[in-house]
Amino acid sequence: MFVGGLVLVILALASPVRIEKEESKTQNSADVVIALDISNSMLATDVKPSRLEQAKSFIQRLTPALDGERLGLVFFAGEALPQMPLSTDYEALLMFTRNAHPDFITDQGTDIGAAIESCKRLLETNSEAGRAIVLISDGENHEEKVLQRVREAYEAGVLIFPVGVGSAGGANIPIGQGGFRRDGVGKPVRSSANETLMQSLAESGGGVVLNLRDSNRAIETIKNAVSRLQKSAVTANATSRKIYYFPWLLLAALFLLIAEQVMQWKKK
Repeated sequence: MFVGGLVLVILALASPVRIEKEESKTQNSADVVIALDISNSMLATDVKPSRLEQAKSFIQRLTPALDGERLGLVFFAGEALPQMPLSTDYEALLMFTRNAHPDFITDQGTDIGAAIESCKRLLETNSEAGRAIVLISDGENHEEKVLQRVREAYEAGVLIFPVGVGSAGGANIPIGQGGFRRDGVGKPVRSSANETLMQSLAESGGGVVLNLRDSNRAIETIKNAVSRLQKSAVTANATSRKIYYFPWLLLAALFLLIAEQVMQWKKK
């Protein structure tokens, strides 16, 4: 029994796995790009555990609600960086989202206009599918002409749903070892969510202003609006699923090792 348990532990450490593949299929989808603000201000803790972590949690809940749609992902701060093109690979999108951090972009600040332009480039202009942008930010925009960029996107047929995070009261921006980010004269930088700007973005972009204070309403509103968008036939990529056997091997090994100890105890 001891030798058998040891063999099973070794097999479990080898992590045997079986891969099940699902064939590609054709489905009708709209195109949605999620733009996530990863500027330093998103580290503020006026909402718990932080604005950025709350935004990540929201995306993790929003993604399955948009099942069947093609989703893309853009990170932005002082500039915008596309992370994933339009795809039905939701696991990849969630992985990128979990790893999001301000360190990804060296040019800090918040340029919402650049995020809109980057999202527009991901959205295919020759596609017949309806197009939408879900923009998650605290609204601390540091660049001009953002409303003009939003209006231009809306006129091009793109709906924009601003989702605010943070509070008007704001909070200091933490850095490592319990300190706070400071300005040029040494005062702690206090970041406040700009709800007025988020409202203006919604009005200019044909969407509805939403806030993570009521994340359920935000998800339901976006889901219903996207479901009404025009769909186009796309081929979903073949997906694969890994089935791991090591938990069962460890369970069997544990049973054998416990049984061996019990028999030793009885023998004594």
